Amino acid sequence: MKKTLFFLLVFAMFTTVSAQSQSASNSFTFPCVDASYRLYSTNNMWTYIKLNTRNGQMWQVQWDTGKNRFESPLSLKALVAPDQEKNNRFALSPTTNIYNFILLDQVDGRVWQVQWSNKPEERAILAIE
Repeated sequence: MKKTLFFLLVFAMFTTVSAQSQSASNSFTFPCVDASYRLYSTNNMWTYIKLNTRNGQMWQVQWDTGKNRFESPLSLKALVAPDQEKNNRFALSPTTNIYNFILLDQVDGRVWQVQWSNKPEERAILAIE
């Protein structure tokens, strides 16, 4: 009986400590639920895509430990009218190709192929119909 009670007490303490630990660490890792902008990582360690979740505009963001940091437009064209914008309307999903993502309009289901590149002439946003 004492062993069972001891194990239950240890289990309860472990569960409490684990939940507190997860709660503290998750407060910094979960993005804002109702965000206007989101950063999506690419398979290139230096490159992210910044998405305006309200209207589908995108920028390529590159960070660096030196001086090669920049933010450059991928698409400045709003994909919906201003009165149709709302947070989290658009989302990006990676593909198996390092340079391509799929952009989804979560309201009406339209999709686009998004291609990022360090060369502006190789960047593209193409409707998938």
